[in-house]
Amino acid sequence: MKANIHPEYHKIKAVCACGNEIELGSVDTEMRVEICSACHPFFTGKQKLIDTAGRIEKFKKKYAGYQATKKK
Repeated sequence: MKANIHPEYHKIKAVCACGNEIELGSVDTEMRVEICSACHPFFTGKQKLIDTAGRIEKFKKKYAGYQATKKK
């Protein structure tokens, strides 16, 4: 291998938005993530539904007529 061409490898702690810290190795000096295995719905079994700017209501309103015609 050639000398002095590889990046520095650090032991870091990746910090999630929920506060969970995971120790891992990386070429980065720090890492912040929004979701991890401790708070992800697939691993926890809890559904987190975040409605930003009323998108869910907008979708339901848009397709409300479609469901009514489909049932007939």
